[in-house]
Order: sequence, then C-alpha cells, then structure tokens
Amino acid sequence: MRASVPPYAVGPISFPFRALAAYAGRAQLGRGREVALACLMAARLSTSIASEPLPAPVRAARATGAGRWFASLALPSQLRASLTRLAAASARESASDLADALDAVITAARKHLDDASLAELDGVVKRLKTQRE
Repeated sequence: MRASVPPYAVGPISFPFRALAAYAGRAQLGRGREVALACLMAARLSTSIASEPLPAPVRAARATGAGRWFASLALPSQLRASLTRLAAASARESASDLADALDAVITAARKHLDDASLAELDGVVKRLKTQRE
C-alpha cells in the first residue's frame, strides 16, 4: 500500500537542463567542460525571462556577474563574444534579443556539445521565440 503525500509536502523538483549538466559532469577538464558549464549558465540566464521575470536590478546584477564569470573561462573567442552578448541581453526584457543571443551561443558551441545538450538549448530558443510573438 502506498502512503498518500501530505498536503504540506514539497512537490517534485525538476531540473530543465539535465543533458547539459550531465555532459558537463562527464566532459574532460579544460575547455570542453568550461564550454559546457558556460552553456549551462547561458541556458539558465535565458530561462529567467520565460518563467517569472526578475526585477530589473536583479537581472542587471546577474548579467554583470555572469559576464565576469564568462570572461574568466578558457573559451573560444567566438563563443566568449556570444556569451557576453547573451549576458547583456539577459539584463533587458526583450525575449527576441535573448533568443537571438542564445542562438549565436549555440552556433559557436555546436562542435563542443552533444546532441542532447544542443536539443535542450534549442528548446529554450524556441520557447523564447514563441514568447516574443
């Protein structure tokens, strides 16, 4: 017999980027892992607009912190530029700018990620593009 869940219990928590996190965990130390972690951060920055928008000062602080963190990683220059653009776009309220910036990140990181990770990122871009309409 299965016990019923108490009404005050916390519901199950689902993490939307399991493939990215798993890929980052099994990637070799160095550039491969740093690219995966940077893309995971980019995905997380991008979903804040899609769900419940954060206040402007919080978005600006997150964008500044993410930009500094991206600058500290060993990343290809094209990917670093795309991530910097994404961090700046995450501070604004424009879903279309954020979708375009994340699409540029995906293009720059495509050869460094596996198919499941790319599918998760593409899903975020699709959600942002539907939100802009």
